[in-house]
Amino acid sequence: MPPVLQSYVEDRWFTPEAGLSDLPSAIDGEIVARASTEGIDFAAALRHARTVGGPRLRAFTFHQRAEMLKALAVHLNDNRAPLYALSSHTGATRRDNFFDIDGGIGTLFAYASRGRRELPSENFVVEGETESLSRGGTFVGGHILTPRHGVAVHINAFNFPCWGMLEKLAPAILAGMPVITKPATATAYLAEAVAQLIVDADILPAGALQFICGSTGDLLDHLTGQDVISFTGSAATSEALRNHPVVSSEAVRFIAERDSLNAAVLGPDATPETPEFALFVKEVVREMTVKAGQKCTAIRRVLVPRDLMATAAEALGAELGKYRPADPRLEDTRLGPLVSTAQRADVVAAISELATEAEFVAGDATVPEGPGAYLSPVLLRCDDPVRSKKVHSVEPFGPVATLMPYDTLDEAAALVARGGGGLVASIFTHDPDAAERLVFAMAPLNGRLLVIDRESGAESTGHGAPMPGLVHGGPGRAGDGEELGGLRGVFHYMQRTALQASPARLATLTRRWTRGAPAPVSAQHPFKRPFEALAVGETVETAPRTITVDDIEHFAHFTGDTFYAHMDEAAARANPFFPGRVAHGYLILSFAAGLFVDPPPGPLLANYGLDNLRFLKPVSPGDAIRVRLTVKEKRAARSPDYGEVRWDVEVFNQDDATVARYDLLTMSARESARAAAPGG
Repeated sequence: MPPVLQSYVEDRWFTPEAGLSDLPSAIDGEIVARASTEGIDFAAALRHARTVGGPRLRAFTFHQRAEMLKALAVHLNDNRAPLYALSSHTGATRRDNFFDIDGGIGTLFAYASRGRRELPSENFVVEGETESLSRGGTFVGGHILTPRHGVAVHINAFNFPCWGMLEKLAPAILAGMPVITKPATATAYLAEAVAQLIVDADILPAGALQFICGSTGDLLDHLTGQDVISFTGSAATSEALRNHPVVSSEAVRFIAERDSLNAAVLGPDATPETPEFALFVKEVVREMTVKAGQKCTAIRRVLVPRDLMATAAEALGAELGKYRPADPRLEDTRLGPLVSTAQRADVVAAISELATEAEFVAGDATVPEGPGAYLSPVLLRCDDPVRSKKVHSVEPFGPVATLMPYDTLDEAAALVARGGGGLVASIFTHDPDAAERLVFAMAPLNGRLLVIDRESGAESTGHGAPMPGLVHGGPGRAGDGEELGGLRGVFHYMQRTALQASPARLATLTRRWTRGAPAPVSAQHPFKRPFEALAVGETVETAPRTITVDDIEHFAHFTGDTFYAHMDEAAARANPFFPGRVAHGYLILSFAAGLFVDPPPGPLLANYGLDNLRFLKPVSPGDAIRVRLTVKEKRAARSPDYGEVRWDVEVFNQDDATVARYDLLTMSARESARAAAPGG
């Protein structure tokens, strides 16, 4: 008997006994597993996530959650071999596994790294700078992001059972929001194997992850305005979810990534003798055959200049002819079956619709004899895409694309727009004017644009590969959602709140000093104090230093910066920004450092950069500058031996006018590291 898939609910495995559905193998139609959610109390599952998982996750900092993601990634990476074997039943080849299994694990690694590098060692985020809200400066405001007190409900598609689950899980867990994840039932056996590995690793706190194999039952009936739905799948299912009465009445945050008739455009300059033409053929063929074309990002419409139609058809047809669907378990198989015979039937029906407006260039809609869901790649040709409709509306979710001509770049962009919004479109050109015209005409209609030429082609990650640092989603037909995108994906699971208060109160609440908040003068130079001993708001003020003409000329000749504003009094006076000769901006920075630096060895280990530098007022010979240095923010660093300190630096002249302002970034040793050092 095939195994019955389990769901993981309320921190225990649940095995259904009724309502079971058979899940066939794409290879031979044999039943791989059976699944059902009958008997699960979905209201209790949500309650468990809210009352157990949420509070426990929110108690951790971003850095601690990032460490969990890294540990999960390492564990899955060490145990991925069995996933490869199971994945073949979905129709995935060894090449396909790189995108699904390795890609999913890689996304965990990517978000673990971003969490440590880009988020604070807190459980909230301060977004942007402080806004002054009053004339006297006693009332200010800013924005904070905090984890929502709800549940992230993830509903995934059948084509990427591993990547789809992990690319949603990573940002949600990093944000501090518990997850209930529901894979598409057709390939849930692979998602269940991933969930088993995650649970067995015992890395996430109780209630942080629940996993359901089968129908969502009445899950959506119990959602609230604090919950988030992230969905990948068809437009029809997306509309049903979005229009659910509770989702609508509770204003449940909804993220959708769905159908998309993605396009590839060959530029007029990309003739057969150019590298761009070869890159174009390679990419279109790859997108038609990876995962047997069962990707939301796959190329469905191929646009080429009209005079290159015959050449492009011949080149693409020749390459596609090398692909024969075969058993994905074989080492040399490059095109596996579709996920099921039912899915193949849907694709064949879509091909038949398209064939009313197009003719076959390569392959046909013939279903091969024998078991399994195999189908050869099909390239169609539509010579009148302007008057045709189905090529811009029917999506064959398989190894199928339609070649079509354009006469002008404007027409090419207009044809891309006929798809109603896409996840991604590719442009193959080495002509800068063509690239610019196409990019800015197509950008509003696509979530991602890939411009490939001879310079980027060798290292390009490809048309169909969403990257963790870039947005995955698109407008219109594509669902108008955004996933990934670096921290954007994390912030989808957080609430942005405007916070208004006095500078002192805002600084206390956000752990970030702001102007107008108390700035007590340190009794000891803060560079002499270890990371733990530094207090936000702690300040040191320096003695003044007068800048002379000799200083300016020495700096100019020493550095080679003899710009006229520093060396020629008359020319400087003719400049509308300067009263006469002025000090170099970088001389001011250098002298400022000389005023506040503490030279002997101490806890301050390194200066690693400046942010937000602005020169606000010229400094003339005879002016005296002084510096106020304030601890603005502290962050635990990636090493346990030191922490990151952000300092507010303000440089004044003798009239107390601000001449420069910036953030100084340093690394400061921890007390434990200093004590462990020789002689510590």
